[in-house]
Amino acid sequence: MVPSVTVTRNLLTDVAGVRVGHADDAKLASGVTAVVFDEPAVASIDVRGGGPGTREADLLDPAMTVERIDAIALSGGSAFGLEAGAGMQAWLREQGRGFQVRSARVPIVPGAILFDLLAGGEKNWGRFAPYRDLGYAAAAAAAPAFTLGSVGAGLGATTVDLKGGIGSASATISDGLTVGALAVVNAAGSVVIGGGRWFWAAPFEQDAEFGGHGLPSPMPAQALALRTKAGRRESTTLCVVATDATLTKAQAKRLAVMAQTGLARAIYPVHTPLDGDVVFAAATGRKPLSDPIAALTELGSMAANVLARAVARAVYEATALPFPGALPSWRERHSPRF
Repeated sequence: MVPSVTVTRNLLTDVAGVRVGHADDAKLASGVTAVVFDEPAVASIDVRGGGPGTREADLLDPAMTVERIDAIALSGGSAFGLEAGAGMQAWLREQGRGFQVRSARVPIVPGAILFDLLAGGEKNWGRFAPYRDLGYAAAAAAAPAFTLGSVGAGLGATTVDLKGGIGSASATISDGLTVGALAVVNAAGSVVIGGGRWFWAAPFEQDAEFGGHGLPSPMPAQALALRTKAGRRESTTLCVVATDATLTKAQAKRLAVMAQTGLARAIYPVHTPLDGDVVFAAATGRKPLSDPIAALTELGSMAANVLARAVARAVYEATALPFPGALPSWRERHSPRF
């Protein structure tokens, strides 16, 4: 097992200056999660899945002009959910936030969406989808403490065999820098081994945060059997990793690339043609790197670990939707306490 690390809430918001808010609608069976930065953060993105849906992703390329962002919008609703970013912009504008161009301010809110349109719930919303209003509400609700499981953007999320949701984790590296992760798990593959109670991310678990079941011994014969949502285009995992380190945009890009390894540790299979698998990386710039190479290497390695843990926690904390044919939660299937 990996060494113990110092955490407080064990959430993305252990990174100072980061807040998270959810807004969802039980009747809709969908929602939005907002990651809001107290001050503009340096950010970049890495996309590995074959079916992403993103907003303002191009400006996160290190070659692009805008260096900092105000928030990140994560939403259900497939392409309709891209409007969540506009709702978050509206709230941020009311706070006087945004990229200034003379007398104008434009809040910068990249985002990504997942497909939950067939997970149940009432999707006949009329002329306009509800995601703009949900985005506004999620931003307004952003706080240091937030709920995990089937909430916000994770309300309608699923994996191939279990209900998905929102998970988070954090850690502190050797020179005192904090890194946190948030994952909205709606993957084509599975987060558990062979349909059992064991999580692929078990070697990285801290303090029994997803049950403490470890790895099976021996490994089930069917563990590596390919189990996916197959031709159903209903998948993606949306992630945010954040740190209090001072990073350039290029270093934030490298952090996002390294953090993607966490998805490969926690989901099997991953990065498929039907997934989006988006990782945003953000740096609040409160502490300098002790070394531009060694410290960034440690930071990226730990980001992958905390992201793997966040993925497992998303499924561990999820609850099933109250609709006929809905996938069970991990707790329904495997927890004697349920």
